[in-house]
Amino acid sequence: MLNVRGLTKKYGDTAVVRGLDLHVKRGECFGLLGPNGAGKTTTLRLLLGLTDPDAGTIELAGIPVPQRAREARMRVGVVPQMDNLDPDFSVRENLIAYGRYFGMDNKIIAARVPELLDFAGLASKADAQISQLSGGMKRRLTLARALVHDPDILFLDEPTTGLDPQARHLIWQGLRRLINAGKTILLTTHFMDEAERLADRLVILDHGAIVAEGAPRALIESHIEPAVVEVYGEGLDAWTRDHAGSVCSRFETVGETLFCYTDDADCVIDALNHANGLRYVHRPSNLEDVFLKLTGRDLRD
Repeated sequence: MLNVRGLTKKYGDTAVVRGLDLHVKRGECFGLLGPNGAGKTTTLRLLLGLTDPDAGTIELAGIPVPQRAREARMRVGVVPQMDNLDPDFSVRENLIAYGRYFGMDNKIIAARVPELLDFAGLASKADAQISQLSGGMKRRLTLARALVHDPDILFLDEPTTGLDPQARHLIWQGLRRLINAGKTILLTTHFMDEAERLADRLVILDHGAIVAEGAPRALIESHIEPAVVEVYGEGLDAWTRDHAGSVCSRFETVGETLFCYTDDADCVIDALNHANGLRYVHRPSNLEDVFLKLTGRDLRD
């Protein structure tokens, strides 16, 4: 569904995307992760033909981009980072208007709208104005709108940003239904648990280049020790100085928390049980640990 080779984009002397290779199979959920400024948004614009590359080739749904970008975009559903629903239209009218944008016959649109409202859990809100919807409802409607023309591939740009946990889980349920139905999805997200839950494969970008690629679980197993013990409390500096190097395979202090990465959490916990004033959380390693190890903990703007 997506085949990209050597994709490159520069602005002045700065390479924003550097020789990117991407291959997304039909029916796959593919994650595109990276810190702010890593090149994700520019990559999406390149893939949709909204920005011309300086080098490289793109085939989207078998169609060359940017040469035939408009034709390719007709086969793509896009959920943008920010909602761009029309506030002058009702929920139903937003779906109808989008179908007309893609040149769909009115009868086909009319048949699609009820099932899309059911998919989004908005059947009871069909005639409501956009201003009457919660943030979660707006995101579900934006997702439903992207499906009006039954696209071959979906581009989801941070689909759950700003939502509460309940709304996020509802969006995840909808996305899982689409994945199970065989839809192809390209997902960008800052939520590592979202990527770990939904993506079959993913890449992590940093400074416009791929620094890791693979299935979420495989990346965790290959880059991070299996257990993490987070330690905080009074006397942390002294305990770190006296014990961390001998009981942790690898460790780092971030703010007031010590992260111990280890193959044997029992050894770390036993040492902590003899320390006064320290508290800890023991958990399995996850995709966020991989992300932070590969891209660093410095704040990006």
